Amino acid sequence: MVRSKCAFLYVLTILIALAPVASGQGLPKASPKSVGLSQERLNRITTLMQKHVDDGLLAGAVALVARDGKMAYLKSVGMQDKEKGVEMKPDAIFRIASMSKPITSVAVMMLYEEGRFRLSDPVSKYLPEFKAPKVLVVDSAADKKTSAEQLVPAKREITIRHLLTHTSGLTYHWDARVGAKYQEAGITHGLIQTDDLLADGIKKLAQLPLVHQPGEAWNYGLSTDVLGRLVEVVSGMSFDEFLRKRIFEPLRMNDTCFYLPDNKVSRLAAVYGPDPNGTLKRLGNGVLGEGAMRITVTYLYEGPKRYFSGGGGLCSTVSDYTRFCQMMLNGGELDGVRLLSRKTVELMTADHVGDLNPGSGFGLGFGVTRSLREAGELTSAGAYRWGGFWYTTFFIDPAEKLLGVCLVQLHPSGKATLNDKFEALAHQAIVN
Repeated sequence: MVRSKCAFLYVLTILIALAPVASGQGLPKASPKSVGLSQERLNRITTLMQKHVDDGLLAGAVALVARDGKMAYLKSVGMQDKEKGVEMKPDAIFRIASMSKPITSVAVMMLYEEGRFRLSDPVSKYLPEFKAPKVLVVDSAADKKTSAEQLVPAKREITIRHLLTHTSGLTYHWDARVGAKYQEAGITHGLIQTDDLLADGIKKLAQLPLVHQPGEAWNYGLSTDVLGRLVEVVSGMSFDEFLRKRIFEPLRMNDTCFYLPDNKVSRLAAVYGPDPNGTLKRLGNGVLGEGAMRITVTYLYEGPKRYFSGGGGLCSTVSDYTRFCQMMLNGGELDGVRLLSRKTVELMTADHVGDLNPGSGFGLGFGVTRSLREAGELTSAGAYRWGGFWYTTFFIDPAEKLLGVCLVQLHPSGKATLNDKFEALAHQAIVN
């Protein structure tokens, strides 16, 4: 009898461990007081979110704050889809755009830990199309009144570290120097449908000039898309398969993916933005924007669904992304699943760019607070974070064992200030 009871309890424990995490409950719940937070002060986040909705600055939002590995605050306000009358719910799915970058960076560092490459390796060792890059420079005349652009050989090759730190010389389509060239070459940024595979797009990108010498400036761009292709080549798996099998399934991030299955499209939050009069309007289903930086809101569920943009293509929920953040905050492990070593997380969240980015530190895929003086806002030295094109944001504060995720679908941001204030509002709730 005792042996049978022990066997039953063992099986029950395994089943509980393997059970899917309920939507909106990615971490165990706890009262704010039990983790040193004030419920009254956390309510200030709700107040600000609701004011944004009431003032017509955004349609809806979901925010979560966790401390000591427990969820102390989760609120959804407003509408997921105003036109359809769908209220915002904690399990709503959001386009997270550049919040894909930290996930891609983790994938790269998992392969690094396996000894597949060194961070100082030239990326051309694995992607030969990047051999002998050229840099677009401006040659000013002696009288300083005229200038001309010319291509010069790069002083050094692009390394994997350059890609992780955005010091490669690659940029985005909004760059005045090369954005039009990106568009003409058919290179995507991940926020619009394309017939290309990731391999196709990266080969095109490698033929275009860099905007600065590798390692000599910080320039936010398509470096992380190149890293996604690197993962494919090194692992022998498609990038979406690698993320699914090595990160999403182990962490039980059940609603995080590049392209939504039909049965989840109804949970995708609609995108809104201010019109010229400041009135909130739903963004249409056609191509939006002009020039090189054109986007759609339908790329997650309409089109070829073949291009896996590590820099901007993922969608997720607040609970899923919280599990990713908690894994990082735990030093690379969550619920018995270890993706990274503690030392690798330390390396990723240290500043690697110094004076190349005067306003903020940047690690291997994350913006990093170097000092409170430089931050100028309520946070901690060593905290790290990032955001996304569609007005999503997160932060992780190891010193306080605190994290927060706030998701909205808004472009452009107009007069909204929620993202700018969210991290400070979470920190002001700390009382112990």
